[in-house]
Amino acid sequence: MSDLDPAPDTIRAASDIVPASILIAPHPSLRRKARPVRPEDAVKLRALLPGMWEAMYRAPGIGLAAPQVGLDLRFALVDLMENEVPAPITLINPEILRVSDQLATREEGCLSLPGMYAEVVRPESVRVRYQDLDGRRHELDATGLLATCLQHEIDHLDGILFVDHLSTLKRNMIMRRLAKDQRQKPGPGAG
Repeated sequence: MSDLDPAPDTIRAASDIVPASILIAPHPSLRRKARPVRPEDAVKLRALLPGMWEAMYRAPGIGLAAPQVGLDLRFALVDLMENEVPAPITLINPEILRVSDQLATREEGCLSLPGMYAEVVRPESVRVRYQDLDGRRHELDATGLLATCLQHEIDHLDGILFVDHLSTLKRNMIMRRLAKDQRQKPGPGAG
């Protein structure tokens, strides 16, 4: 974690932080490939992060990519909160360098597909290169849930949703169920 990454406790304690709005599929922004973050984006990025962390923790979720809040920038947030201990990572311009041949099946969900879950097969481990908020490069070797989360969030940056890893039949069933759930959701002001 960079010393400039917002600490989750700070975010949760700050009552003046407005959470970013998470887009729901099939919003077109979720299908666009995000552009790389450039040095001139740094000020904008630092201003956006508190609202994104707040939205992710409130949801609650363990990852959130910029396209999920309508931003076309290539960055994502991850915090597994293992043992209730915050360990936030801001991944700027992440790329997968290596994946294992061994595959693992894990149930996935997504803040942009609320209430929808499915078993997804992905590589069991990955090596990811990314930049932190100070522009320093890092490489992270991950297995298990962290590997799945990293792959899931990087997919978002390429316009890919977890349902794209499923059969057409399963994907269509989930998307129809999501559309039905969203139609039945009470609108603003409904009591």
